[in-house]
Amino acid sequence: MRTNHEIDYKIYGEELQFVEIELDPQETAVAESGAFMMMDNGIEMQTIFGDGSQQQTGGLLGKIFSAGKRLLVGESLFMTAFTNTGQGKKRVSFAAPYTGKIITFDLQQLGGKIIAQKDAFLCAAKGVSIGIEFQMRLGTGIFGGEGFIMEKLEGDGLAFAHAGGYVIERDLQPGEILKVDTGCVVAYTAGVDFDIEFIRGVKNWMFGGEGLFLAKLQGPGKVWLQSLPISRLAGRIMQYGGSNRKEEGSLLGGLGNLLDGRE
Repeated sequence: MRTNHEIDYKIYGEELQFVEIELDPQETAVAESGAFMMMDNGIEMQTIFGDGSQQQTGGLLGKIFSAGKRLLVGESLFMTAFTNTGQGKKRVSFAAPYTGKIITFDLQQLGGKIIAQKDAFLCAAKGVSIGIEFQMRLGTGIFGGEGFIMEKLEGDGLAFAHAGGYVIERDLQPGEILKVDTGCVVAYTAGVDFDIEFIRGVKNWMFGGEGLFLAKLQGPGKVWLQSLPISRLAGRIMQYGGSNRKEEGSLLGGLGNLLDGRE
């Protein structure tokens, strides 16, 4: 038996997805501000302090402390709860913020805990706790791509996250190591050891264009990786959409822009 609310869902779309959650009477889903897309008549929308989980029932100071931790991962103190107050099943939908895939985490099947990048969470069944996870290793916190603080999802309900581009799930065996770009790590289960590794070779880190460090994930556990981190997408937009390109002002640079379609 789950202690969190039990919800049904369906994910629509390919590259720009949204998740439709079906609520029985008195069932509730919680979401970050700005994720809401549409809902049936009979669903009541209410702004709540924190995530509405059981971890926030220990008095006013406990609620303030628990909700305040969300500020450290760039989230708001408040979330929005959507409750079916009508008769029969009702549906509410939440949309992804940019092109990519929505990931479904069944926390009951994943050991009750998922650690995710700071901006990955989209929505969840009421009762799921959305907190923070500190990276205890100094090197991982500084160079791991997500800083010292990541997001922690705990409970036994369903939670949904969003990642950029294509998302792949890998099941790591005990001792198995996977090395990836630091920005491509979306989430992993509690049993996975997350560390960073320095890229060897002067030529590699001076001219390779991949940075100085790789993320090293060691099993056992599941990891979710994205092919297009939002930081990489934003960097390309800045590179090609800016007005101060290096080649501007030169004859050859202008000719190159014409040939590759930039002008």
